[in-house]
Amino acid sequence: MKLALGTVQFGLNYGVANAAGMVSQAEASRVLALARESGIDTLDTAAAYGESESVLGAINVDGWHVVSKMPPQIQEGMSVADWTMESVNNSLARLRQRNLYGILLHRPSQLLGAGGDAIYRTLQRLKCDGVVSKIGISIYDPEELDNLSRNFDFDLVQAPLSVVDRRLVTSGWMSRLADRGIELHVRSAFLQGLLLMGEADRPQKFGRWQSLWRDWHAWLDESGISAAEACVRYALSHVEVGRVVVGVQSHYQLAEIVSAASRGGVEVPPHLSADSEDLLNPARWPSLE
Repeated sequence: MKLALGTVQFGLNYGVANAAGMVSQAEASRVLALARESGIDTLDTAAAYGESESVLGAINVDGWHVVSKMPPQIQEGMSVADWTMESVNNSLARLRQRNLYGILLHRPSQLLGAGGDAIYRTLQRLKCDGVVSKIGISIYDPEELDNLSRNFDFDLVQAPLSVVDRRLVTSGWMSRLADRGIELHVRSAFLQGLLLMGEADRPQKFGRWQSLWRDWHAWLDESGISAAEACVRYALSHVEVGRVVVGVQSHYQLAEIVSAASRGGVEVPPHLSADSEDLLNPARWPSLE
């Protein structure tokens, strides 16, 4: 099963289409139980995802491949090596685990700063000691790999990929990562739920892409598949992708996604993609008018 379970909703009220709020611990337990039954073996979390790591630790994630991310800010008053070590240990404590499948930098630009080499050396040491199996980065734009890949070797890269965001493909980085033997996990298949919303429900600030939404809904009607199914099956259609990270608010949503994944990949017309960072980077959404 190439799906991985994203758990940001376990610790935060996350997503532009999320009207239900943070997932309760009881529902999170049901989601994890269904995920395990469905053959999903990988969990994605982060120090910055509110209570997500603690919720997972309380539920018990023994036997899962857990990928977490470092805090986005380096703590002042500490050496970067000590901060790196402490950050990983804090995640392990919250998750109640002795080791992690993967640890990613939530802000990979830190590697290009003054303490970047120390961060990388410390992560390599943790890998050598068996505390983490794979080290890597979580990126927002494949262009970040242009500089980072010249100076650092990674085992795992997480990046956005969706029917509207195909930069990973068009930049050539999806193929290059595969050629280098780097495991690729993709996220944002639903673009925080934006691709799942009906035209009447989509916030007005996204109206400048009205022609894209019109074409998207027309194609869905013509194809006879749901938006969720199209999004999941598109991400799964790339053989280079190791895991497609999906987040849910309920086990019912996960059941729908698992069912869609069982149908294999789907080809989505190229004209349904976009290149505007204002749309593709959710960090820019608050400033949209």
